[in-house]
Amino acid sequence: MTFEDFKQTLSQPHPPTGASMALRALWHDGRGDWGAAHTCAQNQDDADGAWVHAYLHRVEGDAGNAAYWYRRAGRPVCKDPLKAEWETIAKTLLAQS
Repeated sequence: MTFEDFKQTLSQPHPPTGASMALRALWHDGRGDWGAAHTCAQNQDDADGAWVHAYLHRVEGDAGNAAYWYRRAGRPVCKDPLKAEWETIAKTLLAQS
């Protein structure tokens, strides 16, 4: 699935079939459902899940918790605008799938 295809699924009632929990988290966040996004990120216990988890805590405004999750993901704390980080994570995860 391309990034553009993924973005188009945001208008659908359900996340793309076969999407990882991390991608599902981004999908929910892209639809404005932070709670569902956070639940999905918590349910993927690896570096990708931690990266999305970090991003979500940035969205929430909790810089300290975000920094913890960036460390768990093995990534530096992101300073990019939130939309740019969302796109970067989505493109990276889609390239891996």
